[in-house]
Parts: sequence; structure tokens; C-alpha cells
Amino acid sequence: MVLLDIKGISKSFKELKAVDDLSFTIDEGEIFGLLGPNGAGKSTTISMIASLLPPDDGDIIYKNESIMTKPNKLQKELGLVPQDIALYPTLSGYDNLKFWGHVYGIRGKELKNRIEEITELIGLSDRIKDRVDKYSGGMKRRLNIGAALIHKPRLLIMDEPTVGIDPQSRNHILNTVKMLNKEGMTIIYTSHYMEEVEELCDRICILDKGKVLASGTKLELIKLINGRERIDVQFELLNSKFMEEIKKLFYIGEITVLDNRVSIISENAENLLGDLIQIIKNSNTRILSIDVQKPSLETVFLHLTGRALRD
Repeated sequence: MVLLDIKGISKSFKELKAVDDLSFTIDEGEIFGLLGPNGAGKSTTISMIASLLPPDDGDIIYKNESIMTKPNKLQKELGLVPQDIALYPTLSGYDNLKFWGHVYGIRGKELKNRIEEITELIGLSDRIKDRVDKYSGGMKRRLNIGAALIHKPRLLIMDEPTVGIDPQSRNHILNTVKMLNKEGMTIIYTSHYMEEVEELCDRICILDKGKVLASGTKLELIKLINGRERIDVQFELLNSKFMEEIKKLFYIGEITVLDNRVSIISENAENLLGDLIQIIKNSNTRILSIDVQKPSLETVFLHLTGRALRD
């Protein structure tokens, strides 16, 4: 069942077209990933879905009703985890959850029980009475998620929830997302970390420069490149002779260069490796590593945009 239907939404800020005619649907009970580099339009898109920003064009349908005319239904059932920490640093973790509970009209024993549940879920039982400004970055991120869950939302939007945190907190957040989804929650998850989206999401929408480049399951997206593999070559110092020779190979697809690293997409990785080694010998350049990557979302993104996700 379609829970959310995004119909051709666009948003501009002066001369910048942040979101350009985006359309996709989100089914109830799935984890839907918005994948793209910084500046792709992910945060603007979810701000419109959360009714924080009105689109310039298009419509957003939640449970068969437009949120343009009836935003209340969505707002009551939505939990938003913003990229920026939305907490009061001089209050304790407990008081922050209490504040957000009051915002959603939760009081008394119900709120107390809910805070206990959330505290256990986010793994902060031993620190919940401490002031938030004494928390690590990962602890703040987890509390930020707890605040969005206090009212038991039906739809949870998470905007880059693991940016700049330690590996332990990151793993805790990813496991929490899986558990919430297993319990039936629909989740929109934005990230520029390819591995997170691959691990979590049922379907993925790849964005770049405000546009949808492709959308589907991981397997559907990988089929777009017809099984082509990616070879990454790291050089001590890349010279122009190598680039001239490698571009002469007829079976090479996309080539991207970042500093002294070259990424090549090819349908014939075995032949390419042999030719690469010969060209490297002839061009008098030294390699540090060669890595052959099987078809993946990273390869799809490179194919669609001509650049790596974090370039």
C-alpha cells in the first residue's frame, strides 16, 4: 500500500534549483533511501515532505490526502530526525524527552513510561539525567532520534542521522532503524554513505543536483549497468601518458579521476587488468594499489553521474 506519493515537487532558492520535479512513492512498512552527495537536494526534499517548506510546484499525498491542504494528519503521525541537533544543551536528556513529549500532548504516567522505553531503545539509560552539553556527538544523535520517537510516529524521516559520530553510536543507530522497521514503522532515510543505504533500504532513490537519476531496489539499480565492474587504481603520481593510453581502449566505459586515483567502469574487467598492467609499465608510473569492485550502488552512481558519491 502506498503511504506517501510525491508528485513532481520542485523548490528554488533565488537562482538555485534545489529540487527539480521529483516524483516517487513510499510504501507502508518499508525503509526508503534517498541517496546522494551533499547538495543533491535530500534535506530540501524531506523538509517539504515534513511540511516545513512548501514546494513551488507539485503535490505531496499522505494516505490519499494532500498535505498542502490537510497537513495535520501527517504532522501527528510524523517523526523527524533533522540533520542538525534539535536539543536543549543545558537540559538533561530526560528533560529534553519530557519537553518533546509535552509538545505532542503526552503527560503523566504515559509520558514517564514512554521516556523509559525510549531511553532503553537509544541506549542512554545510564546518562539520561546528565546535561546534553556533556554528551558525546553520538549520544546527542541518539537522543535526537529518541525525541522524534516520543509520540510513536507512523512515519519516521531521518536526515543524515550518522554524520560525524563514532562507530559504536553509528552501529547502534543502524540497528535501531532495523528494529523500528521490523515493528512496522515506515522510514525515509537520507544519506551520502552508500554502505548504510545498501544495508538498510528496501528501495533507493538516487538524487543529484535536485533530480531523480534512478529509483528501485538495489538489484534493479545494479541491472542498469548490465553487470559492469569497476576497477580503482591508486597511483603514487599519475601522469598524462597513462591517461592517453587508457582512453584508447575501446571497451572502457566511464573514467573518473580524483587526485591520483583513477576509477574505470568496464564490461571486460579481466582483459582490462592485463592491459592496465602493460600500460602502467610503458608509462613509467608507479601504482600503490588496484582494486576490482563487483557491480554495486557505487558503480551505479559513478555510471549515472560520472563521479564518485563523495567527490
